[in-house]
Formats: sequence, C-alpha cells, structure tokens
Amino acid sequence: MHLYVKGIHSLEQYWQIRENNDSLLEYIDGFIYMSPSPSTKHQRVSRKLGRAFEEFLDGKTCELFYAPYDIELNSKKMEGTRVVIPDITVICDPSGFTDARYVGVPDLIVEILSPTNQSLDLVTKLNLYMDYGVKEYWIANPMLDTITVYTLNEKGMYEQHDNRRDTGPITSKLFDGFQVDLIDIFKIEKA
Repeated sequence: MHLYVKGIHSLEQYWQIRENNDSLLEYIDGFIYMSPSPSTKHQRVSRKLGRAFEEFLDGKTCELFYAPYDIELNSKKMEGTRVVIPDITVICDPSGFTDARYVGVPDLIVEILSPTNQSLDLVTKLNLYMDYGVKEYWIANPMLDTITVYTLNEKGMYEQHDNRRDTGPITSKLFDGFQVDLIDIFKIEKA
C-alpha cells in the first residue's frame, strides 16, 4: 500500500479526493493510502473465505461485505475518524449503515496480505482495529498459506486465538462453531 498523496490531509480533503477518483483509497491518521489491485490468489482466498462466512452466517443477523466497501471507524473511546476498506467485513450492529458506507465498529475484519501492504495490515491496521474495538481480526497471507486470528481480550488487547499454515481447521472465537480448513482456502484447482 502506498501513499496516494504526500502530506497530512483532513477528513474533508480525503472525501473531496475520493469524489473524483476510482482508486481504493483509505484514510488513516491524516494520510491517504492507495491499495494495490489484488492478485489472482488474493481474489481466490477472498472468495473462498467469504463463501465460508456467508454459509455460516446464513439466517443470522450479521452481514458480510466484500471490498470495496467503506468502513468509517467511529467509536466514543477513540478520537478522530479513519476510513478503511477491509477485504471482508462482518457487521452485526445495523445501526451504523448509511447509503454509502458503514459508520461504527465492525465485529470481524479479514485483511488479505499483498506484498506491498504487509506492514500496514500487520502493524498499523492491527493496532487500529484493536484500539477501535473490532472483536476479531483475521490476517490471511496467501504468500505463506497462513491465517492468523486475533481476538480482543477483557483488557481490550488482541491476543492470538488461532494460527494455521497450509492445512487444518482455523476457528473463530467470536462465532462459536465456525471453522474452515486452510487446504480449502489456499488450494489451487487446476482446470
């Protein structure tokens, strides 16, 4: 992920830039970042993980959203607003929906790493989501075929709930009974 424009910008400037731009732009701490186009494997991982979550959530009140969908992080315990575009978002509180985006704190976020966005997802967003109170944060790494799941503990800090590489079931602490085998997420089907 690269800076779209140099310097610090206000939230209003960010929205003005977005009005005339089709790029995936995120706003974090005054900086505007541009997401790279996802790779083929990134798209496959997103589709497979999303499908597993959709099947599990079918008939439940929570909803799943794929990128590009704006999440305007907003919480009484945090100062300022950040706008992110997670790869997969699960939202159980419908009160934050607007016509254009979700304003509030999602319950679960999945970010799928790309070679150019690793530090942003592994450090910046991990801390951002933890500070805002996202209950569960999944990081999928298609380059290493790994998924790590972080959950908020009673002190509001992320702790690692699960971590798998290549194969085996990965589970959610937030959604009791949800699990998916990594072999189903990362395998490439040949035509």
